[in-house]
Amino acid sequence: MRVGYVGLGKMGKPMALNLRKAGFAVTIYDVVPAPVEELVRAGASKAGSPAEVGRASDVVFASLPTVQASEEVFLGKTGLASVAKPGQVFADMSTVGLATSKKVAAGIKPTGASFLDAPVSGGPERAIDGTLTIFVGGDAAAFQKAKPALEAMGKTIRHVGPTGAGCVFKLVNQLMVAINVIGVAEAISLSNKAGVDPKLIIEMISTAWGGSTQLTRSGPLMVARDFSPKGTNILLWKDMGFVRQLASDTGVSLTLGEQAWKVFEEAMADGMAEMDIASVITLVEKHSKKK
Repeated sequence: MRVGYVGLGKMGKPMALNLRKAGFAVTIYDVVPAPVEELVRAGASKAGSPAEVGRASDVVFASLPTVQASEEVFLGKTGLASVAKPGQVFADMSTVGLATSKKVAAGIKPTGASFLDAPVSGGPERAIDGTLTIFVGGDAAAFQKAKPALEAMGKTIRHVGPTGAGCVFKLVNQLMVAINVIGVAEAISLSNKAGVDPKLIIEMISTAWGGSTQLTRSGPLMVARDFSPKGTNILLWKDMGFVRQLASDTGVSLTLGEQAWKVFEEAMADGMAEMDIASVITLVEKHSKKK
């Protein structure tokens, strides 16, 4: 199977590298030269446009930063739909809104190719070691065709339903990430103020009912004051915008989700866009009373 990859950012580059390590012939495209050259050194072939990637590939994945980029790569003048043919599979691994996934799927359908919305969770760390969680919506047969390549990039991979289902799973995940990381920030701040060891809080609570991925992932970063960009505030803020739109469209009240949105709005206003989400502890501390 010939595999293509468009978008070699923090997530796409290690995912494409894992496809090469698994032995796939990989054709790549990105507007930034440096990651392209790194992939070429790893044995990938360079293309000049998404359309060129499509012509060279049976399955094409994309990891893109914005809705506009996703629509352009899949549906634009030199996009994948312009060269699509029956039997091909195109998968968007970006986090976008439900409307975007459905729009791209509708644009791909007349070509006879298949579209999968296949967003991922796990951050750059798990993209590097190939253990991402991947939520896949779309045609079940297309999922089976893409599955060998997906298995080179992820550990927990599920076909979760029809077009758009993968997108919904990712947005639900991001809602819980946003709420949980703020909860961890409050817990670490409270333990600090109360005079107990936050490292021991993380160790013990991770085995109790209060444990969570954000406790074991972001808690140590908060203790170490390591806010270097891994999973950034701007990306979670962007994703929470899609969450709020989905909630509005479905009539669901997001009490905690709205509070989380306000925290990340404040992070953006305070110039924290490119800091890791663990940095929200500084906002909790800012609003805490001095003792």
